Amino acid sequence: MAGSGHTIALSGWSPNTQAWLDWMLTDHSAQGLAKILAEDVVFKSPVVHTPQEGKAITMAYLLAAGETLGNDSFRYTRMFDCADKAVLEFETLMDGVLVNGVDMIEWNTDGQIIDFKVMVRPLKAIQTVHAAMGAMLAKMKAGA
Repeated sequence: MAGSGHTIALSGWSPNTQAWLDWMLTDHSAQGLAKILAEDVVFKSPVVHTPQEGKAITMAYLLAAGETLGNDSFRYTRMFDCADKAVLEFETLMDGVLVNGVDMIEWNTDGQIIDFKVMVRPLKAIQTVHAAMGAMLAKMKAGA
């Protein structure tokens, strides 16, 4: 999943941010993701109006995102790491469309993610992400 064009260091961050990077760029497993998400985590999608509450639904969205956005072109380009909060800017190509977005993450005192917001631009990218995520979530649901 990790593209070779990251413009940030991929190690040396705060423990919380490093745990996210390690999962996103190398682990990808449901078990690994479950360890870093709090039970009451809230996921805020760029294409779903209401916040998605709870570990199960957040896992579904993040695992689907890993399968769609997390292709060989995915790369983090900037990061602001405040130990219990971080903003990670990313870019990826999807169907020939450059997707530029940010992951805004907050952790509890146990180092588990309690809030995860994704923002994406431009409009064409949002439309591309929406279609790909819808298809991946339907595929995941059918396989469950």
